[in-house]
Amino acid sequence: MSQSPKGSPKDTQAPLPGADLLAPFAGQTDDAWIAVIRKMDETYAELVAQQVALEQKNAELEEAQTFIAGLMSSMTDVLIACDPSGRIEQVNLAAERAFQRPPGDLERRHLRELIAADSPTTFDDLRATIERRARLSDRELLFATPAGPLPVSVNGAVRFDSRGRAVGMVLVGRPIGELRQAYSDLAAAHERLKQTQKQLVHSEKMASLGRLVAGVAHELNNPISFVYGNAHTLKRYGARLTTYLDAVHRGVSGPALATLQAELKIDTTLANIAGTLDGMLEGAERVRDIVADLRHFSSERREAWEAFDLAPLVRSALEWVAKAQRPAIETCFDLGDGLVVVGHPGHIHQVLMNLVQNALDAMEGQPVQRLDITGRAGEVVTLTLRDTGPGIAPDIASRIFDPFFTTKAVGKGTGLGLSISYGIVQEHGGTLEAANHSDGGAVMTLTLPAASAAKGD
Repeated sequence: MSQSPKGSPKDTQAPLPGADLLAPFAGQTDDAWIAVIRKMDETYAELVAQQVALEQKNAELEEAQTFIAGLMSSMTDVLIACDPSGRIEQVNLAAERAFQRPPGDLERRHLRELIAADSPTTFDDLRATIERRARLSDRELLFATPAGPLPVSVNGAVRFDSRGRAVGMVLVGRPIGELRQAYSDLAAAHERLKQTQKQLVHSEKMASLGRLVAGVAHELNNPISFVYGNAHTLKRYGARLTTYLDAVHRGVSGPALATLQAELKIDTTLANIAGTLDGMLEGAERVRDIVADLRHFSSERREAWEAFDLAPLVRSALEWVAKAQRPAIETCFDLGDGLVVVGHPGHIHQVLMNLVQNALDAMEGQPVQRLDITGRAGEVVTLTLRDTGPGIAPDIASRIFDPFFTTKAVGKGTGLGLSISYGIVQEHGGTLEAANHSDGGAVMTLTLPAASAAKGD
């Protein structure tokens, strides 16, 4: 048996796998083989990275699908997604419950089959609106369900694909019964809020009135004492005149009558009677005015607006509050003429008393207690009250008009005075602002439309 020459390939030897791929590199150096191996490693690494990215995207896709499915199942509104022809492609759990259909059953139906024949909005109306690429907003639709007609308020829009082509429409409907109940509950809550606000205003007004009882008693005491003293004087005068007239009726005349007249001081009595009566009338009128102010202040009845001068209200508020609580407080008035505004005098009186009360509270314990009140009239009437307290801290400057906010100790303030005052001033078309004076103390600035400007309008 002959042998092949040494070094020649055997005829029966099969070529190595991949020899044809490696043929171009035959006879090259080891560097070429190393480059090939590196290229294969890079390709493998890229495949692994792509596989990892693909798995991550699949996980994100599953998470997104789970999230969307959770949203759709938790929706209480009926959601229906259709193709352009109206064929249902997807619904949520609320729709399946509304139509009492098993999962997947509605997706084989047409939207036209779900709409009642007497529906205010028909399927053709929906399709025409969607074809115009317009949005549906609060359209009343009547669905035909096994439980009977179901009126819903429908909102809808066109669905687009990634290329911006219209591929269908999405409808979201909420049962009108729920909407009506929600509107009814909202209206009832709003009415309760208005009643609560009204009660708060009146409660704060009564609380302010309670704190001012001492001041009002002081104001009433002066005219009542004046009337009381003049009544006693008039009683003495009456006794003198009665004695003198009895003597005249008994026939006393001449020197005896003149002596009696001098002893009883008849001439002086007659001269003083008119002044005494005028004093009694003045005191009684002052009591009447104070009582009228109290009745006006505490009244809940919303009377017609009227024009009134702000200056007397300012002085009255100061007298009712400051004179009783701080008789020694120094006050400085600089009120110009024509401080006439239009509104409710009782409500503005309440605002002024709240401002004075807050100023007094701020000055408690201060070595100097002075309240400067300035009033100017123009297109608006501006009233400023400056106290000599510590001023308004920067961290509470934006909160002093908030309801129930107070820096006073528990039991000394409700936190409603400035908030209610702010609301009253706004109702009158004015403003109420708080700031610190450059020389110290707080400044409250009240502006109200002047009566002349209101008349011109």
